[in-house]
Order: sequence, then structure tokens, then C-alpha cells
Amino acid sequence: MISTALWFLLVGGLLLFMGLTSSKLKYLPITSAIIYLAAGLLVGPTVLDIFHFNPLNESGLLEVLTEVAVLISLFSAGVKMPAPISFKQWRTPVLLATVSMTVSVALVAAFSYYVFDFPLGAGILLGAIVAPTDPVLATDVQIRHPGDHDQLRFTLTCEAGMNDGSAFPFVMLGMGMLGLHEVGETGMRWVLLDVLWATVAGITLGVVSGILLARLVWKIRGPQQNRKLLDDFLGLGLIGVVYGLSVLMDAWGFLAVFFAAVALHQTELKLSAVAKPPLDRPKPIMASGAALPKSKAAPTVTIQANTDTEPPVIVSENALVFKEHLERLSEVILILLVGGMLFIDSWSWRAVGFAFFLFLVARPVSVMLGMLGSGASWRMRGLTGWFGVRGIGSLYYLMYAIEHDLPDPMALEFIQLTLVVITLSIVAHGISVKPLMHIFWRRKREP
Repeated sequence: MISTALWFLLVGGLLLFMGLTSSKLKYLPITSAIIYLAAGLLVGPTVLDIFHFNPLNESGLLEVLTEVAVLISLFSAGVKMPAPISFKQWRTPVLLATVSMTVSVALVAAFSYYVFDFPLGAGILLGAIVAPTDPVLATDVQIRHPGDHDQLRFTLTCEAGMNDGSAFPFVMLGMGMLGLHEVGETGMRWVLLDVLWATVAGITLGVVSGILLARLVWKIRGPQQNRKLLDDFLGLGLIGVVYGLSVLMDAWGFLAVFFAAVALHQTELKLSAVAKPPLDRPKPIMASGAALPKSKAAPTVTIQANTDTEPPVIVSENALVFKEHLERLSEVILILLVGGMLFIDSWSWRAVGFAFFLFLVARPVSVMLGMLGSGASWRMRGLTGWFGVRGIGSLYYLMYAIEHDLPDPMALEFIQLTLVVITLSIVAHGISVKPLMHIFWRRKREP
């Protein structure tokens, strides 16, 4: 295991490098995640073998790190959702997070059952681990700010925000079929508690919490909205309270945090729109002095509308910058750890073939079925099907299963498959995101 001093040197040196070269690196046709991964592979067992992070022995620590990273990323994604919410706009992401998620898990389970000879429960669990798209590593194809109305970015961001929660019922189902979770004799306990209750309770808790915080902050700041509050603390506090309550209620915390952020931002925008004072119309004033001929227009002095009133302070947007910095820091650390988990013999044909099946078959097929009747162009469907980035969310679900007594032989095989999927996703999607998005925007502007 790498010493504390060397770990600080590694992370600190990488942060300095990225900070000093950011203006140059943004022109490269790759994402920053590829650079972090390369650094991890270099110092890990694959090349220099300076450090090795054992995910089986450190599953508890890794579960907490990935859990925090996903929660921060989900909050950041939620507050960037454009307003107002409409069924037409949200229909496709909801279908992707439900229909496409189910199809993807089913395809991976079938592949694992017939090709890997896994038990059906293990196949469902593996499908639930690798099916969710990642809100942490997919920042290059997600909404960049609350005013970004690009439909492709919105679809991918909203899907990533929801399917990290919609995957949990399948995790529970797979674990239940392996004897690691109670699902009931006929599966009704799983349907009633893990699917219906946990989903509805998580969404309801998130929406109510976000609305209450927005209204409470608005009331405390007063009519002039001039009282200073710690917006960063408010955002982190909302994440902590909502997630803690969801765990106590047996609700899906990822869904709760995402929808809390959405509700917070939407409510703040509505309150600020209602409180915005109307601008006074400028009134002309006749210049004093002798009477002017009728043929000449009277000179006027224009009174400008009062523009001294500052726009209302919005917690969700003010806290966003801080959350994005935390998101980037967690991305650096966790991808370095991914590189430190991989050995040369991790790259078996079995693992690589599974990754290709996921990227080229399971994801595109599930997206096409989920987007049937959506009216989206085939180009958008194709890009949505390709940009199913896998990353920190999959790592969290894997650690969650290991911490809930997944047998060691199966855990080791799942670790190898998941790490190869994440690594190839970082490389394949990281290389293709900039050129493909550039082509998409260019063709979108041509008409």
C-alpha cells in the first residue's frame, strides 16, 4: 500500500499539473479522466507498481468514497435542470431510466447466464452494477450550467441523475436471488418495498425537502433578499439530511438527493420570478424654456428605470461551483484508485468481450427500445446509445454488494469485469466525446 507521503505527492502533483496546463489540455481531443487513469496505471501494478489498492480488502472505504462522490454529482446535476419542468422534455429521460435500465439489466443477465455460466441472480446483480450511466465521469456530455437547454445534454444528465437510483431495485433483486437479501417467497416483498415504496418515498422526500428549504431560505433572507447565508453549507446540508432520512426510511437516497436538488432549484426560480419588481416605464419630461414651434419635436429628458435592485440570491446556483470543485477532486482520487487496482492479467478476453457487449449491444439496444415513439432524430438516438458512460456509480454498487457479503470468488470476478468496463469506458468515451459532440452541434446548426 502506498505511504501517506507518496499519496500526497501523487495527488498534489497531478492537481498542480492539471491546474498549470488546463488552458492547453482543453484543446486536446481527450477528457481529463483519461489523464487521471493514465497516471493511476503508471504508478499502479500495471507499470511501476508503486502502489496497489485492493478493493476487496478496502471495500468499506471505497464504498464511502464512491457514495459521497455520486451524491455530490447528483446534486450538481439536479440544480442544472432547466426550468420549467415539462412532461414532454422529461419523458425520454424517464423512459431511459426505467425501460432502458430494465432491458440493459436483462441483456447483461442473459449474457452472463449463457456465456459466463453465472447463476441468474449473479447475472442480474452484475447487470445492475454496470447498467447505470455515471454522473461523475460524464460531465463532458452533461448540462454545463442551469441555462443550458441542449436536448442531448439534458437527456444524458437527467438519465444519469435518475438511473443511479433506478438500478438499486435490481441490485436488491440479484442479491435476493443469491440469498443476500430478503425478497419474499413470491417476490412481492421486493416489488412492494424495494421497487414501489423505496422509489416513491425517495422521490417524494427529495421534492418536499427541496421545496421546504427553498421557501425557508427565501423567508429568512427577507423581502429584500439581502441577508447573507452560507449557500455551500446549505447545499451540503440538504444532501446530508435528505440522504440520511432516506436511509432511515428505506428509500432510495440517490433518487431523493437528485430530486431534492431539482425541487430546490425550480422553487427558487419560481420565487425569484414572482418577487422580481416590474420596471418603471421611462417618462418623457418637457424641457423648460420658451415655447417651441409645432413643427419641431420637443426635446425630452429620459428617466431611466431603477436598475439598482440586485437579482435575488439563489442557493442552488451559488452552491454549484463549490460542488463542481468537490466533484472534480473526487474524480481525480477515484480514477487514480481505479488505475491502482488493475493488473496486466486483469485484461482477459472474457472481461474485454463483456465490455464490448455492454457498449455495442446492451446499451444501444436498450436505448433504442426506451426511445421508441420519442420523436427524437436517429442521430440523437445514436449518440445517446453510445454515450452510456460507466464509472463511479458502478464501482459504488460493486462495493455495496461486497459489503453485503457477496462471496469472495464471485466478488473477485465482478471486480475484474467492472474495472475493465470502467477503464474501457473512460478511454472509448473520453476519446470520442469531443469530436462526436462537435459534429452533432455543427449539423444541428446547419439548418
